[in-house]
Amino acid sequence: MLNKIKLLTLLITAVLVASISSSAMAQGAQGAQEAKMSTEDRAKVIRLLNESNKQTLASIEGLSNEQLHFKAAPEKWSVLEVAEHIMMAEGLLFSQVEAAIAAKPNPDWQEKTKGKTEFLEKVMVSRDRKASAPESIVPSGKLTRDEVISGIKAARAKTLKFAETTDLPLKAHTAEHPFPVFNTLNAYQWLIYVPLHNIRHNQQIEEVKANPNFPKK
Repeated sequence: MLNKIKLLTLLITAVLVASISSSAMAQGAQGAQEAKMSTEDRAKVIRLLNESNKQTLASIEGLSNEQLHFKAAPEKWSVLEVAEHIMMAEGLLFSQVEAAIAAKPNPDWQEKTKGKTEFLEKVMVSRDRKASAPESIVPSGKLTRDEVISGIKAARAKTLKFAETTDLPLKAHTAEHPFPVFNTLNAYQWLIYVPLHNIRHNQQIEEVKANPNFPKK
C-alpha cells in the first residue's frame, strides 16, 4: 500500500513538473514573439524610412548653390548642412541599433521601454523644443551636394535593408539614450528613431527655405 502511495505521488509530481515546464516554455515563446517587430511595426518603419528620405532628397536636389548655403544667421545651419547632419546622424543612430542587439536581452525590456515608441513619435517630429546636436554629428559644411546625397542614400539603404529583413527580437535588446527624457530604448525604438529624426530635420530645412531672405534662385 505504501509503495502504491509513493508511486502515485511520483506520478502526480511528474505531471505537475511537466505542466509547469510546458507553461514556462509557452510563456517564453510568447515573450520572444512579442519582442519581434509585428507586421505593423515593420510596415510603419519602412514607410517612414522611405517617405522621410524621399522628402530630404527632393528638398535639396533642385536648389541653387546660393540656396544650399544660405544661413539665416552665422550660427544657423544651411539647407546643405542640415542634410549633412541627417546623413551623419543616421550612422550614429543605426550604431545604437547594433549596440542594442549585440547586448544580452534585457529581462525588464517591457517595463523599461513601455510607451516610448509613441513618445518618440510625438516629440521627435515636433520643432517646439530644440536640442543641440552632439559634436560628432555637427555638419562640417565642407561637403558638396553630390557627396551629401551619396552619403544619405548609402546610409538609408543599409538601414532600410535591415528593417526589411531582420527577424531578431529587437524589443528585448536595449541601449541607453544620453538624454534622461528617453533613458532606455529598445532596438526597435532606436530603429524608428532614424526616420523620426529625419522628419524633424526635414522640417528644419523647410524653416530655412521659409526665411524671407532665402535666395529666390
